[in-house]
Amino acid sequence: MRCIPFFALVALFLGLWSIARAPVNAGAPQDGRQFVVSPIGSVTKADGKTSIVLEKRYQPGVLGLEGFSHVYVFWWFDRNDTPEKRAILQIHPSPPGNMAHPLTGVFATRSPFRPNLIGMTLCKIVSLKDNVIEIDGIDAFPDTPVLDIKPHVPRFDCAPGATIPWWLQKKREIMDGPSGVGGKPFSSEAR
Repeated sequence: MRCIPFFALVALFLGLWSIARAPVNAGAPQDGRQFVVSPIGSVTKADGKTSIVLEKRYQPGVLGLEGFSHVYVFWWFDRNDTPEKRAILQIHPSPPGNMAHPLTGVFATRSPFRPNLIGMTLCKIVSLKDNVIEIDGIDAFPDTPVLDIKPHVPRFDCAPGATIPWWLQKKREIMDGPSGVGGKPFSSEAR
């Protein structure tokens, strides 16, 4: 039985690109709580290589990461940070404007339109040196702020029996192709 990593499914749901708007007011939390999150580094793309460059003060945090083949990179959709885009709560999932897909809440997509602009990508580690983690690619732009990195642990990041909606199953079949192995649709350049 092929096991689909739980976080990979979450990542797939949380970021399908789309642009249909819904008239919903998504303002600040009603209880007034707010959180401050600061970047630990940023995405770099140069000379055909993609890397996460951490601030030097976070370099001690990569100790032990060399034993892992993959990491989840959590990043900020910084180019989407407007009140209008944060207020969009329903969209027609990927490809943009595809009215054949049902109107869907952003928490069931990977849309960059959402109240908290957190993106997540599962990345293969190519190399690790000091505060630089070279990865196989990421669906984020150069200079995108990186919020956190977590190792992929197959034993824990798997959800046996997980399901996805019909429209996403069709997209998965297209992306996976005959080999049955999916990959990031944009390994070197973000859309």
